[in-house]
Amino acid sequence: MKIYAKTDIGMQRKMNQDAYCISDENEEYVLCVLADGMGGYTGGEIASNLAAMSVDKYIKENFIKGKDYTKEELQELVKKAIEYANFTVYEKSKREEELEQMGTTLEICLIYNNRAFIGHIGDSRIYRIRQDIMRKITVDHSYVQKLVKEGKITKEEAENHPKKNMLMKALGCELEIEPDVTVKGFQEGDIILICSDGLTNMVQEQEIYNIIKNDFENATENLIKKANQNGGNDNITIILIKN
Repeated sequence: MKIYAKTDIGMQRKMNQDAYCISDENEEYVLCVLADGMGGYTGGEIASNLAAMSVDKYIKENFIKGKDYTKEELQELVKKAIEYANFTVYEKSKREEELEQMGTTLEICLIYNNRAFIGHIGDSRIYRIRQDIMRKITVDHSYVQKLVKEGKITKEEAENHPKKNMLMKALGCELEIEPDVTVKGFQEGDIILICSDGLTNMVQEQEIYNIIKNDFENATENLIKKANQNGGNDNITIILIKN
């Protein structure tokens, strides 16, 4: 398995409020986590880092080595890790007044036995490339996605909607959270892309796919370069995993 990851402040922001972590110390699984924080001057940075570290900590402490896990058990592990991270961020925001508005998106990809266990909250995204097709395997928890689902606007109109960044769900904003948890096959040759919206708001999906397929080893750097060339309006974080 090959994993490449990179984060960049972008061209417009004064601080990078994205965070990621990759944990492959345990030979039985690989864990990749990405978070895009929000809320106040330092709140977003604190929320994203705290969320990523909390997920990593929870899974390390609760994954039992040598156990033959069922699909359902690992889905539950991912869900519990998100709930733990949510509680940790929420509690900190309530203890410190200046952090009251903080929250974060959260993407989890736990790879075990040629399966990817996906946890998702917010509008960061996870895609899977299989052969010549790139498919988004998360659904944005955003106001604009809600409008698309209701048939009020088209996918094309959503791309430039003025309320594109309004989230319907984020981690750490409420005491209880209902994340999306799914399982996808991760076969030999498959590629998983995990990214913050600093990439997808700046680079079209087709171009993202072309850059990854053209030069996988340098794709994280090339994608960030392209996002910045197109304006770099936000922090950009990318994790690429190839089986």
